Amino acid sequence: MLADFHPVHVVNHPVDVEQREDGSRVIRSIGELCDYPERITDRLDHWAEHTPDQLFVCQRPLSGADHNHWQTLSYAETRTQVRAIAQWLLDLRIDGEPLSQERPIIILSGNSSEHLLLALAAMYVGIPYAPISTAYSTISTDFGKLRHIVDVLTPGLVFVDNLGPYRDAIDAVLPGLPVVSVISEHSTDNLQGQLTAFETLQSTAATSAVDQANQTVTASSIAKFLFTSGSTGMPKGVINTQKMLCSNQAMLASVLAFVQQQPPVVVDWLPWNHTFGGNHNVGLVLFNGGSLYIDQGKPVPKAMPITLDNLRDISPTVYFNVPKGFELLAQALKENPDVAANFYRNLNVMYFAGAGLAQHVWDSLDALAIQYTGKKVPMLTGLGSTETGPAALFASIEECASGVVGVPAPGTEIKLVPNGGKLEARIRGLSITPGYWRDADKTAKAYDEEGFYCLGDALKFIDEKQPNRGFYFDGRVSEDFKLDTGTWVSVGTLRPFVIHHCAPYVQDLVVAGRDRGYISVLVFPDLAQLHKLTELPADASASELVSHPRTREVFERLLGEMAASSTGSSTRVQRLVIEARPPQLDAHEITDKGSINQNAVLTNRADTVEKLYAAEPEAGIICL
Repeated sequence: MLADFHPVHVVNHPVDVEQREDGSRVIRSIGELCDYPERITDRLDHWAEHTPDQLFVCQRPLSGADHNHWQTLSYAETRTQVRAIAQWLLDLRIDGEPLSQERPIIILSGNSSEHLLLALAAMYVGIPYAPISTAYSTISTDFGKLRHIVDVLTPGLVFVDNLGPYRDAIDAVLPGLPVVSVISEHSTDNLQGQLTAFETLQSTAATSAVDQANQTVTASSIAKFLFTSGSTGMPKGVINTQKMLCSNQAMLASVLAFVQQQPPVVVDWLPWNHTFGGNHNVGLVLFNGGSLYIDQGKPVPKAMPITLDNLRDISPTVYFNVPKGFELLAQALKENPDVAANFYRNLNVMYFAGAGLAQHVWDSLDALAIQYTGKKVPMLTGLGSTETGPAALFASIEECASGVVGVPAPGTEIKLVPNGGKLEARIRGLSITPGYWRDADKTAKAYDEEGFYCLGDALKFIDEKQPNRGFYFDGRVSEDFKLDTGTWVSVGTLRPFVIHHCAPYVQDLVVAGRDRGYISVLVFPDLAQLHKLTELPADASASELVSHPRTREVFERLLGEMAASSTGSSTRVQRLVIEARPPQLDAHEITDKGSINQNAVLTNRADTVEKLYAAEPEAGIICL
């Protein structure tokens, strides 16, 4: 009930349903869309004029011992620096040619004020840029994905915040290109390209050329390239136009109407090479004149203290995270009441994306909100992708629950097409990408004959007679399969059920069983939880944790409990194996944002799959 929540202005827009003769349905939002500018940087100009002293972006120092204060930039200061950097970019020549969409900027490092200043400067004068996952340069051992991206982009300039960690990648994949770096001490020896300190860009004098270039930027101009995580192969370069960025923020503001009434304060770690962090969250702050505090923490136990220090300082008005991040945050807030009190002080809404949020985490956050504020703080979610801007569907406060994705936002329509007993979702609207950069074949395959983008997800009505209630996520169409009996297995439904039932011991899993007689799963465990369970020393290996008798005992019990509640062969897991080796980035088993590539894992670990189906299973296989 809404009375259980703090009041906040979130709009649940009604929809219209068109039933077609071929069995498909088109669901359109009939809500009103907010006005939006032609260029996202028009909002920077607007706030620099109307609220020049309002803080825009804040970060802890990138280097030095003093991490106790925030380095801040107001809207006016940001605009001045953006124009200076834009002038330097316009002046740069690579083999006599200027930067352009044919020779864009490639950003290898993570979130920082300098990263954002460069990105805004590039967009201000119509030079596309591409923020790339840091994992492709610092974790990958063969730089395979980075090489592919560079071949697609043909970049003209490289940016890093700290040259040191990226030297190997630059030398191997980007030799000879000019490099801009904030920090480059002890890393410049034998650098083949020209190195420029970021402060040089900031000290450039802007001229009328900046204004002239800015006026040539239109709604159809390419703002950036975002490379998908490669869950089905090598990353694809999703074209993000100015219209995509601007219209999507108008959609957000039309639903999360409170951000128009109170400039949002956001403390955020989500990486900008992903659409959630880089488009959704940064854009929300800029579009609505808010303040962004860059969190250098991450949702892993070792980095949580950084996030807690930031939340001890800053009270967000809206907080974004992925489910794993909320799980760690809930536990940390229980243990740190001072942080919890500050976290909930001004909080209007929490929002998650990327996966389902486990019910025990949801319950913990509700309990904490009631403890510190007297009422629940709404937890919202929705559905979208890199190709959709990202925000496309939003769940209402009343309906929001794990698995609910809501209804289309204003300016968006979805087509539901019958496919293998499910309703495959396709999306058309203002913020849909025009395609993949330099890949006409994949672009052509991404849309149907009416121009709907084929999302690859299936949806189902919460209540077909009340379409305004929205939809449930019903899995990825491509991941579902049949057992040898002809029975369909819905991976999108089964996988979160098993993860939630086995909480907190399972981090992720892959479902096997295509053309087999029963379902098996490959489990990737939460090693921190297995440490607690087994009470082994901190230096115990993953193999020792996985093979420990207590681990096996718990998973045997969980497997039996799930079987007892199953409704048939499509939901009964009969065997599982706990993998000591985590999913591998270079093998495309996992994307850099942590999502599992089901097909790649099954292919790469085919020997393990065979062991799951052996007539005489080995000792490591847990069976019913």
